[in-house]
Amino acid sequence: MIAKRILATLLTTGMLLAGTPTLWAQGPPPPPPAPVAGQPQQGYQTRAREATPARISYINGDVSFWRPGASEWTPARVNTPLAPGDSLYTGPTGNVEVQIGARAFVRAAEGTQLGLDNQEPDFVQFSVTAGHAGLDLRELAPGQTIELDTPNAAFTIERTGYYHVDVTQDSTAFRIRRGGRATMTPVGGTATPVAANQQVVVTGTDTPRVDTGGAPELTEWERWNYERTDSLVTSPSARYVPRDVYGTEELDRHGSWRVVESYGSVWVPTAVASGWVPYSTGRWIWDPRYGWTWLDNEPWGWAPYHYGRWVHVSGFWGWAPGPIVVRPVYAPALVVFLGGGVRLSFGLPLAWAPLGWGEPIIPWWGRRGYISRPSWDGWGGPRVVNNVVINNTTVVNVRNITVYRNVAGPSSAVVAVPADRFGRADLRPSRLSHADVQQLTPVRGALAVKPVAASLAPSSGTAIKPPETMTGRSVVATRPPLATTGAAMVPIAAPRLVRAPKKETPAARAADAPGAMAPGQPDAAKRGKAIGQPQPPAPPGVATPPQKPAETPGAMAPVQPGAAKRESAVGRPQPPAPPGVATPPQKPAETPGAMAPVQPGAAKRESAVGRPQPPAPPSVATPPQKKPEPS
Repeated sequence: MIAKRILATLLTTGMLLAGTPTLWAQGPPPPPPAPVAGQPQQGYQTRAREATPARISYINGDVSFWRPGASEWTPARVNTPLAPGDSLYTGPTGNVEVQIGARAFVRAAEGTQLGLDNQEPDFVQFSVTAGHAGLDLRELAPGQTIELDTPNAAFTIERTGYYHVDVTQDSTAFRIRRGGRATMTPVGGTATPVAANQQVVVTGTDTPRVDTGGAPELTEWERWNYERTDSLVTSPSARYVPRDVYGTEELDRHGSWRVVESYGSVWVPTAVASGWVPYSTGRWIWDPRYGWTWLDNEPWGWAPYHYGRWVHVSGFWGWAPGPIVVRPVYAPALVVFLGGGVRLSFGLPLAWAPLGWGEPIIPWWGRRGYISRPSWDGWGGPRVVNNVVINNTTVVNVRNITVYRNVAGPSSAVVAVPADRFGRADLRPSRLSHADVQQLTPVRGALAVKPVAASLAPSSGTAIKPPETMTGRSVVATRPPLATTGAAMVPIAAPRLVRAPKKETPAARAADAPGAMAPGQPDAAKRGKAIGQPQPPAPPGVATPPQKPAETPGAMAPVQPGAAKRESAVGRPQPPAPPGVATPPQKPAETPGAMAPVQPGAAKRESAVGRPQPPAPPSVATPPQKKPEPS
């Protein structure tokens, strides 16, 4: 038996090594699908593998979505990946959250138009033409810049903190809390720094007036922002996946973790229908950067469909993230496509199945040298080809990959839609029989399916449109938008460009960081301050740093872990939590290194028995503007 296994391994390895070293022995792959009229060209391909798309991570009330090239505004959906040029509009009772980092969120309250204008690994640019938005940035990558553009000024952010903007017809109020710092640049003006616990009000556009004062008291909506982020950055599931994978808080509420000998930690969803298979409850949409992208209907459908692999163990499906890697790589989906000339009962099919443990993705997106090349980008586990673990992956010929674990056998999870309906409607895929699957062959390279206007929308149906005064309003920006508008929409006015402020040096950022010490300051002083003890006298020649004056009433000091809970313990009223967000239950200390199976949280169990959801986020009332302080 052992001899047969060794012989099979040698034969498979020989086939792989005998393959043509270049992947283009079968000819170059076909070009990517042509864009529809009014849709931006695929100008993002050189950076498509570097930047994880911003993600719609929370929706409450009426929220509308529009992508360049679409024919109409449609209802937004959770877990939609955003591309430059996309716009969101919140109705009179709407709230939306966009995740731009593992611990970085942008939220818009009612009556707000929020646009994503640019996204690169070190630069993200949003525009707000009207309404209220908050940026809760608990963590930023080194050198990353966030820009918020408004009709009155552009605001450049390079530090963590909380930032809030209120945009009205005539003015923009921008305030900073929690140790943040930004640079404000109006039209025709000079770049002006805005410090923590400050507010600037910019009135007018051509010759704006700038008033500076202390930040007003926290509003109820801002307090909800704080609490919302606190609940997201303490996810128990984060211990099992790479740090930069989004959506782990939804895994806590909708499944449990198990340890499987062959695959390590595996997450298993609960409350799925009998006969359910991955990639069967959702639809394909067109992303200008990544091409065809899977959008699942489930609230947990981000991490398991853009990272890791799906495995079938003991009669259940589980998502295996694999060994934790330092830098995970986003994929629009992790499937193998199947097709062929066979005509099924519904016509010519386009089918797909989830990739199994360690199997490579054959990209259908990206630049020409990347499409159709077997890739394990972001995968930290063993590399498997035709059910055989291989070590030399540089000579893998895509034509030699013919066996996929989740295509054949008892774990077959192949589903399909008519090829002429692919990416055009909310059509539930049909699961194929073993006989039908045998007639299909893997698709290697770009899909021969062209997107249409309906492919750009995450859902069908009509949605609330923003007023034309919002969509046609120009903003101040340091860069032009990366994408253009479609012919079916009111043209968005070109931005008024200003010079970008000089980037902060790491030394300057560190010097202003909370807790930074003056040169020569003893560590004991810092430790004493941290525990609330009196400061020891400074040694001769060392000046004691001046104490900061009391902050404006209502302004909050940098948030410490558990601060919200401590306030609650002494009876301070807490802001309402949004629907579906529950603080994960505290677990007893575990043995270092031991990973016991994680049981479903209390919030999920209560929801299962019909317990009412917590109230929605509070509405935003524009805070009273302060009079300018005397100079």
